[in-house]
Amino acid sequence: MLIQRVITALILAPLVIAGIYLLPFPIYALVFWMLAALGAWEWARLSGLTTTLAQSAFVAGFALTAAFSWWFPASFTVLLWMGAGVWALATILVATYPESAVLIERGWFSVILGQMTLLVAWVALLVVRSEPDGASWLLWALLLVWSADIGAYFTGRRFGHHKLAPAVSPGKTWEGFWGGMAASLMIGGGLLVIVGDDVLTGEIAQALLWVAIIVGLGVISVIGDLFESVLKRTRGVKDSGNLLPGHGGVLDRIDSILAVLPLFALILGFV
Repeated sequence: MLIQRVITALILAPLVIAGIYLLPFPIYALVFWMLAALGAWEWARLSGLTTTLAQSAFVAGFALTAAFSWWFPASFTVLLWMGAGVWALATILVATYPESAVLIERGWFSVILGQMTLLVAWVALLVVRSEPDGASWLLWALLLVWSADIGAYFTGRRFGHHKLAPAVSPGKTWEGFWGGMAASLMIGGGLLVIVGDDVLTGEIAQALLWVAIIVGLGVISVIGDLFESVLKRTRGVKDSGNLLPGHGGVLDRIDSILAVLPLFALILGFV
């Protein structure tokens, strides 16, 4: 399993990075929309939509809202704030599971939540890429999430004893959580120092602000992972799909990123 995960990551990561840096913006938007559409297909299943027609309708709904957003970029800011609200709600659903399963089991609720989550993440990809040095900032956010995931995985396997959220994901531990936070601080903070733009080497207040940002993004990445676990546990499935060997489905690979992107896009608008 670990070997499959590593091989899949080594193949996908360079492709994603190349797409971020090399694709013209409209093609970039289309390629990452296609990736999100694969996630939409899987989310439809997690929402209880079992027929091909219903799942196709879910993906079509995502396509229509994405097209509307593309042609009306003035909606981006509102959508990002709505996304922040969605993830605040997701945090509550994780914290109150299994009681929250009653709400998640309602198909219409999961459908609306899925449409909003995927749309806002895609919009955030557009917003971040449009910022000055946007491609590099986007890569920074991805490396932050990946380092937190890897740090949590290996620290949890080696030292994990205290369960983080046993009702949601019994395999996750507090030791893994702190290992992921340490890894994200080292990678995220280290990269900011390396670029040499005084983000972490200037005034102490600015440095502390970025430490708080890294920690906040690390925490929300964990929420993204746990929330997908809530969806899967509610529907009684182990993985969102089987497209990626060693990882499961597309959602299994991007769950944390879906949560981080809207918040990061908002942060970039203020710092």
